[in-house]
Amino acid sequence: MKVNIYYGGRGLLDDPTLYVLNKMEEVLKELRVTVERINIVEHKNEITTLPQTLKDADGIILGTTVEWLGIGGYMQQFLDACWLYGDKEKIKTTYMQPIVMSTTYGEREGELTLANAWEILGGLPCAGLSGYVEDLVSFEMNEDYNLIIEKKAENLYRTISQKLKSLPTSSQAVKQSVLRTSQMELTPQESEQLSKYVSDDTYVKQQKEDIEELTSMFKSMLGKKEDEDKELFVSDFKEHFHPQMDFSARYLFMIDGMKKPLFLEVTKDKLEIHYGQEENIDVYAKLSTAVMENILSGHMTFQRAFMTGEMTAKGNFKTLRMLDNIFQF
Repeated sequence: MKVNIYYGGRGLLDDPTLYVLNKMEEVLKELRVTVERINIVEHKNEITTLPQTLKDADGIILGTTVEWLGIGGYMQQFLDACWLYGDKEKIKTTYMQPIVMSTTYGEREGELTLANAWEILGGLPCAGLSGYVEDLVSFEMNEDYNLIIEKKAENLYRTISQKLKSLPTSSQAVKQSVLRTSQMELTPQESEQLSKYVSDDTYVKQQKEDIEELTSMFKSMLGKKEDEDKELFVSDFKEHFHPQMDFSARYLFMIDGMKKPLFLEVTKDKLEIHYGQEENIDVYAKLSTAVMENILSGHMTFQRAFMTGEMTAKGNFKTLRMLDNIFQF
């Protein structure tokens, strides 16, 4: 039998959780259990790979200290890594005992958090241990407390060796019915490889650089497209402009797919054309890019597009009809 102990505190000398874990480790070794201690703080740069250490463990102990609020960041990161990269099939057969000691308020909530987290991961929880310690020396000298700790270690050994079952919980039901995250379907080997990549600062840095390079490239392509959009249809109108010396008008075309409307101003023999919003318009017209292309290619007139409903317009309709005279395609 093998039991892994994951310590999520900061490693302070007066941390009561360390004393409890040391005591439990002694008892388990007396019961001929192989015990491996993993201090998460010492692996803070590779936490994403720690779930892979669960592979050969029959049971684990999650120990942490409530110093001001909650189970602490290191333990939370480890649980996150188990959710993202852990082998869920292995976790399903792994017993977990939560150990939470507190120097402030909240040890019971911390124990419940660890138990709920492991159940949602699909694992098998064992009865845990939590307590408030005001003075570490007094706590260590209390024989009744030491006896309780020893019994908890024996209970963990008994639970694992006898493979004791427990009643279903609402946490398991929540996982099945609610916690259906859009995760990639990865094999345990792929998850392990991904966790190594994530913990590799060089790899992550390279990925960020690649993303920035792609972002820059797409921005360049987008800017290029916007420049092209600014010239779309402009040259066609200029090439087919037939001025009327006694005519002036201002047109605004709202073309589907274009961010800005196309503005045309005809003043006798002068033509001003550009994309942008303008005021004091004589005729507003709305049409699709395909209809505009048909008109500019000579397959349709502005008047026909309006009559068939493929182009809608409002304003002076006499001015609208003049479009086919001053722009002959």
